[in-house]
Amino acid sequence: MKKAKQTKLEAAGWVVGSVKDFLGLSEADAVLIEMKLALSRALRDRRKKYGFSQVQLAERLQSSQSRVAKMEAGDPSVSMELLVSALLLLGASSTDLANAIRRSEKSKGRHAA
Repeated sequence: MKKAKQTKLEAAGWVVGSVKDFLGLSEADAVLIEMKLALSRALRDRRKKYGFSQVQLAERLQSSQSRVAKMEAGDPSVSMELLVSALLLLGASSTDLANAIRRSEKSKGRHAA
C-alpha cells in the first residue's frame, strides 16, 4: 500500500496492518500460506503458458474443473501436495517450484535462509 493512502486511512481512524497481524498468525504459518499461494499462482501461470483450460487440466489430473479453480485460488481445502503434483504433471522441475517460492519471498521482502 502506498504511504499516502496508509496515512489517509490512519487519519480517518483505520488501523493498517498485515493479514498476519490481523489473524494472529505465527511467522511459520504466514510463510506456509505465502508458499501455497506462490504454488497456486505458478500452477495457473504454467497452465496458461501451455494453453490448457481448467477443464483440460482437470482431465489430466483426473479431477474436476472446480477443483482446479480451487487449486489456482489457493483454497484452504487444497493441499500443497496436490499443488506440487499438478505442477510436476505439467512438467515443472524442483527448480521451477523453488523459483516460484523464491519469487514470492522476494516480493514480500523476505530472504531465503
